Amino acid sequence: MANTARQTLITSTGSYLPEKCLSNDDLAAILDTDDEWIRQRTGIRQRHIVADDETTSDLAVAAARKALDGAEIDAGEIDAIIIATTTPDQTFPATAAAVQAKLGAINAFAFDVQAVCAGFVYGLDVGDAFIKSGKADRLLVIGAESFSRILDWEDRSTAVLFGDGAGAVLLEASTGDEGWGILSSSLYTDGRFKDILYVDGGVSSTGTVGQVRMKGNEVFRHAVEKLASSLDAALQESGLGAEEIDWLVPHQANVRIIDSMQRKLKMDSSKVVRTVAEHANTSAASIPLALDTAVRDGRIQNGHVLAFEAIGGGLSWGASLARYGRPL
Repeated sequence: MANTARQTLITSTGSYLPEKCLSNDDLAAILDTDDEWIRQRTGIRQRHIVADDETTSDLAVAAARKALDGAEIDAGEIDAIIIATTTPDQTFPATAAAVQAKLGAINAFAFDVQAVCAGFVYGLDVGDAFIKSGKADRLLVIGAESFSRILDWEDRSTAVLFGDGAGAVLLEASTGDEGWGILSSSLYTDGRFKDILYVDGGVSSTGTVGQVRMKGNEVFRHAVEKLASSLDAALQESGLGAEEIDWLVPHQANVRIIDSMQRKLKMDSSKVVRTVAEHANTSAASIPLALDTAVRDGRIQNGHVLAFEAIGGGLSWGASLARYGRPL
């Protein structure tokens, strides 16, 4: 039986971006596009790209080490590692297994979750369940993507949108800290819309890796309504009102979607974490990347209530609420 007295605290964060950076002007040199066209439609001005010898697990390990260092915890003290990714190192084993070995987290069980851009929200909910059930006391949830590996670099409608990177959070069990940590979550999938955002390859279908294909207008049409309803569900479960959210930390897909969510929540623009201009859409990595950015620059403080929300291929989407840090 689950130990309902346990809370799941978010106690540390970390992130990593590859060194190589492509500006919109760099893309204009190889695609029929320009900086103004990209900025007006997406808000993106640059994105980071993995090096030829870098893998998704390398990105994840770099982000995880920063989260562990921030908490002054050794990797051997971690009970589980959950990697949210669409771009694994190999078909199998799980990228999380590679991360476990590279970190030296010899006591951790490790596995991947795949919900594309919503993967981090899914992974956070799974990690919360492990801690609240007593199956783990400390675990890492990492969103990591080498999305540039599955882009069609001749398709300007998708090539300009995505970037690579990783973000990590450390989750720790606590008792007696009710109202802290992960407060609620809501997860959804509707496979009827799988063909509006997908990769046209796969082991059992084509035997190829494939490339990203997207019907952008249809994705946008679904995004705002589904994100708003999932966050409403998370708020209802938590008993909080939208006015009690200190920071919206959304999936960084498109500035127009982020702005629409801000207006629906009636939040001040200054309370929305936006990193899409610098990072582009890093899929499952985008929320933990944005979170770590805002923690490290001092915007997000201990005790702040955070709202996470994301939608991606599947369609899969969801939201979660958390009070960051721990009681002092």
